[in-house]
Amino acid sequence: MLQWNLVTANQMRNAAQQEPANAATTCSQIQGAISSASAVYYPVSFQWQADIAHWASNAIQSSTCSVEPGTVEDVAVIVKGGGHSPNTGFSSTAGVQIAMSRFSEVTYDAAASTADIGAGLIWDDVYDVLTPLGVNVVGGRVTGVGVGGFTLGGGYSWKTNQYGLTIDNMISYELVLPNGTIVTPSATVYPDLFWALKGAGQVNFGIVTKFTMKAYPQGQVYGGYITYAPGEMNAVADAVVQWISENNDPKASVLPTFGAALGLPIAIALIFYDAPTAPAGTFDAFMNVPYLYADLATQSYGDLVRAAPSNTTNYSRLAFNTAPVYNLSPAVLAQVINQTIYYADTDTLLLGEILHGSWYFSIDVEPFLASAFTGNNQGGSYPHSEALMPICFTFSWELGLDDSFWMNAVQQSADIIMQTAIAEGQPLTGVDVVKYNNYAPANTPLQQLYGSNLPRLQALKAQYDPNNVMGLTGGFKV
Repeated sequence: MLQWNLVTANQMRNAAQQEPANAATTCSQIQGAISSASAVYYPVSFQWQADIAHWASNAIQSSTCSVEPGTVEDVAVIVKGGGHSPNTGFSSTAGVQIAMSRFSEVTYDAAASTADIGAGLIWDDVYDVLTPLGVNVVGGRVTGVGVGGFTLGGGYSWKTNQYGLTIDNMISYELVLPNGTIVTPSATVYPDLFWALKGAGQVNFGIVTKFTMKAYPQGQVYGGYITYAPGEMNAVADAVVQWISENNDPKASVLPTFGAALGLPIAIALIFYDAPTAPAGTFDAFMNVPYLYADLATQSYGDLVRAAPSNTTNYSRLAFNTAPVYNLSPAVLAQVINQTIYYADTDTLLLGEILHGSWYFSIDVEPFLASAFTGNNQGGSYPHSEALMPICFTFSWELGLDDSFWMNAVQQSADIIMQTAIAEGQPLTGVDVVKYNNYAPANTPLQQLYGSNLPRLQALKAQYDPNNVMGLTGGFKV
């Protein structure tokens, strides 16, 4: 669910000159200004609880009220955005929270081969509508991921090897500007905003209420997940290296994960082929490693997305981090395993359970084809024209007292792997060696998110939001 912090449009326009309005008063003013298609909810009603809920417990804040706009016109009366990020304050607030759940339409235009997708949906819902129509879009890979934050931050997909990132497949956005104006940025209308929204759009230029994306024919797919025995982590790493050297089929994709849960090291490989069956030998590198369990089948795209192990960290405290690399080399993968073993070591975890309450972490490596970034990139504020692989770190723990310890731990782990890649000669210190902002922690410098695009983004921010209305919200600010 895409969720936004709220204040009224007039209050936001005057934010630079006035003290913030009392949140309770703002709630009342919103309730009086919106149409019957929208609603305001207060603690501790069921709907308020649903609106402030977040899959990472450290990202939950108790808002003074929540608002569910039902029309884009009501959004224009209200204005603001965030849900994908576990960073505190990025998709939550102690003030006024807006949940975009009523923007839940999916409409397919067969003549244009496009799909209109509401900002309040999760990708599971999108696939459920599009599957019977025999089409699909470039969306999320695992269950429960929200459309809004995922898309505005970039969007790595099972179909990225074929079509690029989600932002490379955008036709237009329906956007409410900070002054309440409703616009539809595209390659020809507001092209500057269209460019900016492709990677830096979450909370800088207004609220996106609808996405129009390219749609592609979609039949059944093949894939699922393979779970390996704890002693096979090195063999799985070797399989990743082999896969990278041998695979050039854009219909094939893998997402290997190295991690630990309650002291037990684990390796899992999610595999995907965009057809009912994969050519013989496509996934032999992973199938030839001894495994405990494999759940591979021909199925719908949506069923495959739901089949992967999910919700492992639901409602625990959680932090993401990332280390972009050009090459998932043996040395980089060996360091991934070193980090996994370090945190999975029985003695370390037993001590950790007593002192810090950690119980799960994972490091996902993402070996995309270079052509996904050079052949499909339409441009955008997230610079991904080079084949940087966005390694994702997910650390989970139980108590707020341990936040600092585990946030430092995930940062150190990412830094160690990044330094390993640099030490072997990977050129990872240039201005456009950027981190994927959907994985990045809240303290990431903006230069590391947008590279040489940052000055242009800041100029556009000043043009479209001169009073820094969107500065009242959470998230990365340009």
